[in-house]
Amino acid sequence: MTTIDDPLLSARGPEASEPDAEITLAFENNRHASLVFGLYDQNLARIERRLRVASFANGNHVTLKGRAESCEHARRVLEALYERVALGQTITLGDVDGVIEETARQRSLFPDSEPTRGAFEQILTRKRGSVRARNAAQDQYLRALKRYELVFAEGPAGTGKTWLAVGHAVQLMEQGAVERLILSRPAVEAGERLGFLPGDMRDKVDPYLRPIYDALHDFMDARMVERGMQTGLIEVAPLAFMRGRTLTRSCILLDEAQNASSMQMKMFLTRLGEGSRMIVTGDPSQTDLPPGQKSGLSEAIALLAELDVVGRVRFSEGDVVRHDLVRQIVGAYERAARASKPPRRDV
Repeated sequence: MTTIDDPLLSARGPEASEPDAEITLAFENNRHASLVFGLYDQNLARIERRLRVASFANGNHVTLKGRAESCEHARRVLEALYERVALGQTITLGDVDGVIEETARQRSLFPDSEPTRGAFEQILTRKRGSVRARNAAQDQYLRALKRYELVFAEGPAGTGKTWLAVGHAVQLMEQGAVERLILSRPAVEAGERLGFLPGDMRDKVDPYLRPIYDALHDFMDARMVERGMQTGLIEVAPLAFMRGRTLTRSCILLDEAQNASSMQMKMFLTRLGEGSRMIVTGDPSQTDLPPGQKSGLSEAIALLAELDVVGRVRFSEGDVVRHDLVRQIVGAYERAARASKPPRRDV
């Protein structure tokens, strides 16, 4: 078999000289095979669209037809999905996309080696079990989170920046690497004026921090989250409440950081204490700050770009994993933004 640099691109390429191939797979467990194929064979349909192969399922058998390189790639994807199902893991369409990307990298880097080499990084938590990166950008992100004490992640909505950061924070706490989780967001309204909010402080800030709560409950049982918040192991607070503190042995996440001012960002970054990890996420294209006010996220990334002890990961529209339509929406807005920029004039 010919080794290529990018199996995904090759599978979609126009080459017609390679002869058609046919591969038949037979899985031992019928129930596991049906889970791999998906409801009404939706997982097989996703593989067909992504890799441009034809698949024909019959019981625990599936036949793949198409270009030899594409069929071989689809075979690896199905076998990897079967291994996950055999371990009791659930399979979603997003997982199918992730395995397609992961097997593409494995085959590109280690074409003749065992499937585990070159695998994407993963998060291990008690509730979710193993959560693996779905694309190269997420893999780079998880590797940066493990390596650096301060990591910046920028990119469009739906790329998993916040969700993976919360999962990594939960993993660190369950492993005993940190003692507390501190999750924060700037309390800035997204183009609206909410006015007076009734209740105590937690009731007032909950609307701003709800996305963090949602991610937290994905990785921890609700009773553990509530107990952690009551005992101080988990703290969810607006950015303004970080001033004057020194945060030690903690994993600190600042989400929606594009809405932090320059002074707020400087204040937040200087809270980092001994034995702590800090993660800053945001989308510079969705700033809700008043007109003329500089985003602290873009400024901090530029100022700290030359520090080799700081990690930085940039996501693009192609890394959106939330929904196929979300990826297309983000792409449409980015194309419109590029088209509206005035052309540069050489002086």
